Amino acid sequence: ASEGILGWPGPKSHSTEQLKNGALSSLSSASANITWAIVPSAAQDGHALQPNTEHSASELILVEDEMTDTEDNEEEDLGVMDDQRSVILHLISQLKLGMDLTRVVLPTFILEKRSLLEMYANFMAHPDLFLSIAAGATPEERIICFVEYYLTAFHEGRKGAVAKKPYNPIIGETFHCSWDVPKDKVKAFRTNGASTVSKDPTKEFGQDQSTCYKLRFVAEQVSHHPPVSCFYCECKEKKMCVNAHVWTKSKFMGMSIGVSMVGEGVLYLMEHEEEYVFTLPSAYARSILTIPWVELGGKVNINCARTGYSATVTFHTKPFYGGKVHRYGNRFTAEVKHNPTNTIVCKAQGEWNGTLEFTYSNGETKVIDTNKLPVIRKKIRPIAKQGPLESRHLWQHVTNSLKEGNIDAATEHKHRLEERQRAEERQRAALTTPWKPKYFAKEGDGWLYLNPLWKTH
Repeated sequence: ASEGILGWPGPKSHSTEQLKNGALSSLSSASANITWAIVPSAAQDGHALQPNTEHSASELILVEDEMTDTEDNEEEDLGVMDDQRSVILHLISQLKLGMDLTRVVLPTFILEKRSLLEMYANFMAHPDLFLSIAAGATPEERIICFVEYYLTAFHEGRKGAVAKKPYNPIIGETFHCSWDVPKDKVKAFRTNGASTVSKDPTKEFGQDQSTCYKLRFVAEQVSHHPPVSCFYCECKEKKMCVNAHVWTKSKFMGMSIGVSMVGEGVLYLMEHEEEYVFTLPSAYARSILTIPWVELGGKVNINCARTGYSATVTFHTKPFYGGKVHRYGNRFTAEVKHNPTNTIVCKAQGEWNGTLEFTYSNGETKVIDTNKLPVIRKKIRPIAKQGPLESRHLWQHVTNSLKEGNIDAATEHKHRLEERQRAEERQRAALTTPWKPKYFAKEGDGWLYLNPLWKTH
């Protein structure tokens, strides 16, 4: 019922203390190389499926097992069916304005077929733009590259205009993937033709490791109340990584639902000794009774204390009267500033799921059409090779039922997962054993990946 999996180095925990979980207490320290210790009978009875966090030192996720992802994640733009509308109306009748929706179980038919952890991975759908940040020759170029990457992340992460909700990750859920990014796609700032990497003509261009950078990603749900997700992404060759923690808070606002993303991320560029702290916008699901659609709202900041550069991006929400649906609600304006001299070095505006226009201080302009950007597909291990708490493995029955249009079966599978989580929570409360995440540790108000690049370099 268990096998050692290789790849991401887990936390170097030297504790041999057994998991405080009846079903697993018989494990001896000889099982230190077993990642998932699952007692089959217990698993079928709906008992705790707990990863063996104490012994994950040798856990690695085999990159060789990863295959190019074939899921398209496109959601159909069908709008709300009549029978579903009555369910939503019934739900709305029980809600109060401003009410926190964290503990409200929402109907299954509004779910999109992926976990929130995977949605964060899809923010990296343009990894070539992400890796290009480190190629900027000056601090000014690097922060502008970051803003360019940041503004292109949302259209892939959101997948279409339809407002559907990713699965709420259960505590302990993880998601692993990686990207192979062709080196000749990672360019220095504002260059279109010139490649920064001299290509070796003897090697034919392909997806082999020598012509690609490897970007790896891991996400974990570290807390249930409040619901906190963490993700960490690194490229060793480019000496850069991102660490983020996000607490999603949902609020009922009449005909819309607002989701604020509390928390922040930090991009580390080790070669330049720079840290960029950034926040995330709020999201709103509008017209929840007809064809629900998503817009982003609020002001986010990107800040590099070392260089004195900062950027603000304002996502403009649609005014309540007038304004074209799907149109105004996607607009943003942004500016990049050098704080010591109070100079604006770049301005940007446009639609985060359409065209972005950048104007630089020297008068140059650049236009990025997010719909024409090539998407580099992530690589992920097949479900058969995933541990039981990895997103796609964990939610596979819900996803398959949704794909088949069998909402009742999807609801039943989702209910089982939620019940199991509640039972485990009660068990932990009774034993007063707090949940211990596998890849992240709480530090101050935030969470940090246990083995980040800046520690290993």
